[in-house]
Order: sequence, then C-alpha cells, then structure tokens
Amino acid sequence: MRYLKYSGIAGGVIYWLFVAWAVKENPWFSFWENALSDLGTAEANFPWIYNYGLMFTAVFILAFSIYLIISAENKLETVGGAYVSISAIFLALIGVFPGGTRPHTFVSTYFFVQFFLGMLIYGAGSKDRVIRYGSGLLFALALLGTLVSWPSVALIETYEIVLIMVFTALVALSGTH
Repeated sequence: MRYLKYSGIAGGVIYWLFVAWAVKENPWFSFWENALSDLGTAEANFPWIYNYGLMFTAVFILAFSIYLIISAENKLETVGGAYVSISAIFLALIGVFPGGTRPHTFVSTYFFVQFFLGMLIYGAGSKDRVIRYGSGLLFALALLGTLVSWPSVALIETYEIVLIMVFTALVALSGTH
C-alpha cells in the first residue's frame, strides 16, 4: 500500500525520462513549436520510445488510482479514484493511437479531462485540508491554463502534466492514509 501511494510521483518521473529520451532521438523537436505527441508520430525517429513511455506511465497512474480507491474513506474519494483509473486507460490509449491517427485528439483530451475531474472529486471528499483545497486550486489552474494563448501545444501539455504531478505529490506526502 505504501508503494502505491508514491506510484503517481514515480509515473511522472518515468514519463519525463521517456520524453527526454525521445527528445534526444528527435533533435528537431521544440517545446516552443510542437506537441509532445509529435514525438510518437510516424515521422518521429523511434516513435515507440514516446508511445511505450505513455503506456508504461499509465501503469503507474493506474497503480496510483488503486491507492486512491483502496484508501478512500467515502464515496467521493472512491469515485475520484475511479475517474483517475479511467484517465490511466486514456493515457495508455494515447500511445496506442499516436499523433496523426484519428482517435488521438479524443484520447489525449480525455486523459486530461478524466484526471482533473477525478482529482477534483477526490479532493472534494478528502478530510485532509491540503488535498481538499489543493485539488480545487489545481483544478482551477488547469481550467485557467486552457484559456491562455500558449505558443505551442507542448507547453500547455507540460503545464497540465506539472499540475497532475503536484496533485500526486500532495496525496503521497499528506499525513492521511
């Protein structure tokens, strides 16, 4: 159970290691001009690095969601954890349907939608003030992020992923459960 608590943090670290590896193999990539998913398209060098990285990361997000569900103290926390588990499936599907395929936009959008809804619902049910208010603030920041005119898709994706990582750290480092 203790290891599951930290699996969200581990997933974030693993994701960025795969991104760094994919960027190393694709020197044309720019955080200022591309989407992160461009690293997994057919035009990328070794697109499997990015796509398998997404699928591998999804395992850790699923483990984190299992922690949220098992440690839940009420229905809201359970439902929030369930939404996060669904987001893990969508994260894996981003690797299955890489950029340039028809379902890609849907699965990538719904990864973020499901995770942030899960985070908000879980936080609404949490007795821990840091998690409750932190998840609300992070949800608001995620919404505000969609209103900003970002220079590239990679930058908004990075912003939203950082918010997800902050939530996983809040949960892992909280004194509850």
